[in-house]
Amino acid sequence: MILFLASLALFIALHSLPALPAVRSRLIARLGRGPYLAAYSLVSVLALLFVFSAAYGLDYIPLWDPAPWQARVTILTAPLGLFLVIAGLLGGNPLSISLRPEGTPPGAITAISRHPVLIGFLLWAGGHLFPNGDLRSVILFGLFALFSLGGIAMQEKRARRRLGTRFESLAAGTSILPLGALLSGRARLSLDAPLLVAALLAALLTLLLLAGGHEALIGVDPLALATAG
Repeated sequence: MILFLASLALFIALHSLPALPAVRSRLIARLGRGPYLAAYSLVSVLALLFVFSAAYGLDYIPLWDPAPWQARVTILTAPLGLFLVIAGLLGGNPLSISLRPEGTPPGAITAISRHPVLIGFLLWAGGHLFPNGDLRSVILFGLFALFSLGGIAMQEKRARRRLGTRFESLAAGTSILPLGALLSGRARLSLDAPLLVAALLAALLTLLLLAGGHEALIGVDPLALATAG
């Protein structure tokens, strides 16, 4: 349990500190933008693998029986979450988490949500709760979901403080809930390079995971679970 809690603390720290503009700018200035992005991506993946390794070292305590529909929920939500995370990181977004330089104008992804990275992570974590009916998985994915919700509230507060009077004008064309601004007519759906790249990467990664990558990494075949029985 100590190792699991330590891995969670490390994961949260790695994803909270670089989100601060001053910290991110300092790291980019010292490392260069390309090396920073490569190092951040690698460390993030390693930290996530560390969390999973520590979590699945805990005792297995079942809470509910698995069913095919549960895996189907994950197959629907996880790719959407992956797309939002990638698009949010690649697209400009002065209101939330982004790997683009400070001052970059809002990208097309902000019409979908002004916190796409955190909403995407929430979809990924929430979707994985359904087919993983054991205590350690509920703790793991439940904490990830709570981390995402808390991150949204934190980003809202930081953006209001950082942008001042500009916040309302920038936020007018977007929404926290996905598609909220589009459905209300406050934004129009458009395409830009980061959005297209994110869609292609998310589709490619989803195909690789469903074609055996998920089983190789995690030891579980989502398609086999979704079609069982």
